[in-house]
Formats: sequence, C-alpha cells, structure tokens
Amino acid sequence: MDQILKEIQALALPLIGQGKVADYIPALAKVSAKQFGIAIYSNKGELFTIGDATTNFSIQSISKVFSLTLSMKHFGAGMWDKVGREPSGQPFNSLVQLEYEAGVPRNPFINAGALVVSDMNQSRFVSPHYAMKTFIRRLSGNQEVQSDHKVANSEYEFRSRNAAMAYLMKSFDNFDNDVEEVLRSYFSNCAIRMSCVDLAKAFSFLANKGYCRHSDEQVLTEQETKQVNALMATSGLYDEAGNFAYRVGLPGKSGVGGGIVAIVPDQFSVCVWSPELNKAGNSLAGMAALETLSQKIGWSVF
Repeated sequence: MDQILKEIQALALPLIGQGKVADYIPALAKVSAKQFGIAIYSNKGELFTIGDATTNFSIQSISKVFSLTLSMKHFGAGMWDKVGREPSGQPFNSLVQLEYEAGVPRNPFINAGALVVSDMNQSRFVSPHYAMKTFIRRLSGNQEVQSDHKVANSEYEFRSRNAAMAYLMKSFDNFDNDVEEVLRSYFSNCAIRMSCVDLAKAFSFLANKGYCRHSDEQVLTEQETKQVNALMATSGLYDEAGNFAYRVGLPGKSGVGGGIVAIVPDQFSVCVWSPELNKAGNSLAGMAALETLSQKIGWSVF
C-alpha cells in the first residue's frame, strides 16, 4: 500500500496549480494550495498515510454526512418526509428545484437539504453544534477536534443564499426553527477542522456495517449504513456525482475545503485532501488520486 500511495502522490502533485482554492468564503481563500494528503483506514485498524495527511483543514460539506447520521439516529424513517433521496443534477447551492418542488430538497447533501437536516437537529439538541463536535470526536478518536470560528463567521457574513433557501423552505412549512440560529449551527459544523487521518477514522463505521472501532458502538444499523452509502454514491459530489461514480466507483462525499472521503464497503475508509477545486467544486487532485487508487486496487463497487 505504501508504494501505491507514493505512485499516486507522484501523479497527483503535478495537478496542483490547475484548480482554484474556494474564494467565495474569504477565510478559505487564504489556504495554501500546495498541499496534498491521503489517509486510508482499514476495518482491522490499519492506517496508511502519505503527504499532508495529519494537517487540519475545513471539512465544509463533509460535515453533512455526520449531521445526517445524527438525524437518522434520532428521527428514523420519519425524517424523509422533509428531505428527499434523489440526485439533484444542480449546483449544491441552487434554489431552482426548491421552488418547483414545494420546499422539499432533493437530498440531504445539497445545501438546502443539509439545512433541513440541521433544522431537525436544532429541534432535537439543546446545543446542536456541541452535539456534533462530541459525536465527531467520538467517531474519530480525537478529542481535540474544533471548529474554526473565523471560517464560521466568514460563512455567516456571506449567508444570503443559504438564508434564502431556509426562508423559502419555511414559507412551505418545511423548516421549524429560527433561521439565523440554524445557520449559525450549520456554518459552525462546516467550519470544523479535521485531518485526513481524523476523517478516515471517523467515517470508518460506514465501511464496517455501521460499527465504530474507536467508540465501540453501533452508530447506525447495517441497513442504515447501506442507505447512507447509497446517498453518498448518488449525491455526495453534487452535480459531479455521476462523473465520480464513473471514474472512482465508490460512495463519496466532498467539501469545498478540498477534502473527499470515500468508502470501500467492508474494507476501508479513505480521505484525500488538496485545496484546489475543479469547476464543480470538488478537489481536482483529490479526484485524480481516488480514481488512480480505485483502479490500481480494483475497489470500484460497480
């Protein structure tokens, strides 16, 4: 595995300079583009890393998987009355379908869907962001996981489009709590900083039938785990989910901080990170690295 990672790093590094670091969130625009890391965590507890695998970065939309998991644990099947399970085929921050479809977002990974899920968690927990941090710390085995307040405040300052989604859903009676409070929690979750190693470990329950080694707990049922992986496979990379399935062939979830997590069911969880994004908002070098990794080891689920 170590030799394969060296080969992948050699192929990925020349791609740095061809993408663009997210700049619509000013605090993220300051991140150095010349970084690249991979962490692979096996169901047996083996860890393989290369590059900047222990460097913390803003997980952004990768946090939506943790938020969804919390909601599934506490609301069960009833949560799907408020959010769908279909790919959107639209950019992650689109409002178009939301208007046509009466305020019910297509899936929990586009921004509108993640806001509905955050609204549900706001109803369930006294302090939703604290509940999220506690949950992630437990899954990753890292009690030092924190949120970057500068990034969260930067996102809140430029919240207009997300606020528009939330208020639109509220007009359709599909949003229960104060919009501004939910936005604060949502952005604080997106601004959580983790490394590739942290994320590979935290997502390992999705590769292990819902069981987390670190906390010795059944996070989700085996059936729920399959459902989350299915949603990641169809909607985890927004309007590039089909391309990711074609190139990589694994359930995955990306974030505009440059991270991508992928699941090899019953075997491994993987996190790659490189801050420069392609036009769809996914890590350019990260996509290439996961494609090569999947091809070399034959990991595709298709």
